[in-house]
Amino acid sequence: MLNGIVVVNKPRGVTSSDCVYKLRKILQIRKIGHAGTLDPEVNGVLPIAIGQATKLIELMHEKPKSYIGSGMFGRSTDSYDLDGKTTAEEKIITPFTKSEIIAGMKQLTGKLEQVPPIYSAVRVNGKRLYEYAQENIPVERPKRKVNVYSYELTKDPEYDPLEKTESFDFAIRCSKGTYVRSLVNDLGEKLGVPAVMTSLTRTSSSGYDLNQAVDLETIEAEVDTPEKWLQPIDSFFAELPQFQLSPDQFKRVSNGASINLNTSYAKVALVYNGHIKAIYQRQGKICRPEMMLLKNE
Repeated sequence: MLNGIVVVNKPRGVTSSDCVYKLRKILQIRKIGHAGTLDPEVNGVLPIAIGQATKLIELMHEKPKSYIGSGMFGRSTDSYDLDGKTTAEEKIITPFTKSEIIAGMKQLTGKLEQVPPIYSAVRVNGKRLYEYAQENIPVERPKRKVNVYSYELTKDPEYDPLEKTESFDFAIRCSKGTYVRSLVNDLGEKLGVPAVMTSLTRTSSSGYDLNQAVDLETIEAEVDTPEKWLQPIDSFFAELPQFQLSPDQFKRVSNGASINLNTSYAKVALVYNGHIKAIYQRQGKICRPEMMLLKNE
């Protein structure tokens, strides 16, 4: 049975659930799930856990995500991207300088409270926000706390003198739950003009990046050689310090027992026979199990 993480390079125009469904059919496996939804028109890194790796999904959500994209000053929509209805338009007579845009971006870094777009999958009273929008039902959107580690301008902004709009490219590194669309809309608000996101690509998620991503067609063509596209479970814990278990220690760990380890680290990956068998957490002088991964040989 396959166990590991498939880093799918999701194309635009399909949902994250579509990718899981197609991969389930290709691999003929039931135990499968993705870590972090991508909107249909957003492409890039979509980590999908299969087999035993599905127990990592909650942890996968906790790691930062990175994006590159573009936005435009001069127009805003109700979805904060080009799929929505225009809510405001304003001709940009004097284009913003790099310094002005960068200053606005800096105001949107750190710990923030975000209001998700009305066209989003956030649930309120069991119903998704976009369902309220489609039915024209007013609803109070819940605020959520997020962390934007960096929000950077990646090249000189471009001004269109005919359309009187200004385009800009950005890179963002953020916590789970962050709406990048909202950050583009909010940047416009900081600068006093409408703004809309025009494209977005996720470049990393759950500790994996585009260099490790493969498309579904490649997986289907190479289904018999999973070593070419499947990331082992151990790869997810690459940043953790590792501790090699003795046979006696492994017997204790196999039974979920606490063990004495001479370590100052708060969390360690316990290795036996070349594989991570468990993640243990230090509590005082004793290390206790946080997650068991005993069947990954």
